[in-house]
Amino acid sequence: LITSNGRAMEVVTHLVNDTVEFYKWSLTIADKRVENWPMMSSPSPTLAISCLYLIFLWAGPKYMQDRQPFTLRKTLIVYNFSMVVLNFYIAKELLLASRAAGYSYLCQPVNYSNDVNEVRIASALWWYYISKGVEFLDTAFFILRKKFNQVSFLHVYHHCTMFILWWIGIKWVPGGQSFFGATINSSIHVLMYGYYGLAALGPHMQKYLWWKKYLTIIQMIQFHVTIGHAGYSLYTGCPFPCWMQWALIGYAVTFIILFANFYYHAYRRKPSSHKGGKPVANGTSAVTNGHSNMEEVEENGKRQKKGRAKRE
Repeated sequence: LITSNGRAMEVVTHLVNDTVEFYKWSLTIADKRVENWPMMSSPSPTLAISCLYLIFLWAGPKYMQDRQPFTLRKTLIVYNFSMVVLNFYIAKELLLASRAAGYSYLCQPVNYSNDVNEVRIASALWWYYISKGVEFLDTAFFILRKKFNQVSFLHVYHHCTMFILWWIGIKWVPGGQSFFGATINSSIHVLMYGYYGLAALGPHMQKYLWWKKYLTIIQMIQFHVTIGHAGYSLYTGCPFPCWMQWALIGYAVTFIILFANFYYHAYRRKPSSHKGGKPVANGTSAVTNGHSNMEEVEENGKRQKKGRAKRE
């Protein structure tokens, strides 16, 4: 038994040492332009924020269990339209800078130079990474409003992994074909948060929000485009890091599976006693982050199924 434990510890020690050595080596090929940018010198801040997010997922519902839900209507309006502005800025910067730099939409290697357009693209991608950290607030608002059913596996998986994976992307490949997926995704998020912002204005906006289902469809199309784009690059031997292409393909496949399951339960399967819910900001609309449309609540706080919601 002692011998077995000793061998196990030896294996673990070697694994840890090899991991540390690999990380040190990987830093030698990281992008030197971003190493002194906020949050980029070390993975520790990103990992710490992600851990705090997971802790809040556990502690938040316990804290709210015996409390009335917050309404947060004004907060949601400001937050959602602020995210529209941020994502529009990111998409605009990526489109204009990539066009000025003469980027190809089929095969674009990373240019690590200090060219003004390349730095502009790297900066926009950094803001895209930051936006993924800001999006943790989506979950916080769900929990504070006691909409625990909205915090699905798909929702948590999407938010937690995107923030970490894009730190890796910015650290090693903040340019080249990285701009392609970020441009598409930030453009979709302009529509998504625009939807949420309009829904937060109140139930009277419902008649203008008939297009919520199509946002989910657009998001699913995005994943297929990502796979096709990365696969084409691998097939043609595009000089963009292969590990990034394979990671994108694998990641997109997981989202296709999860979103297809979500879309089926939200729109295709006919529930026995539900006739459809009214849209609510960051909650009942089946859009992109695994939110369901299975509850009926008016967001202006005039009607609640269980008591009166807290005001801001």
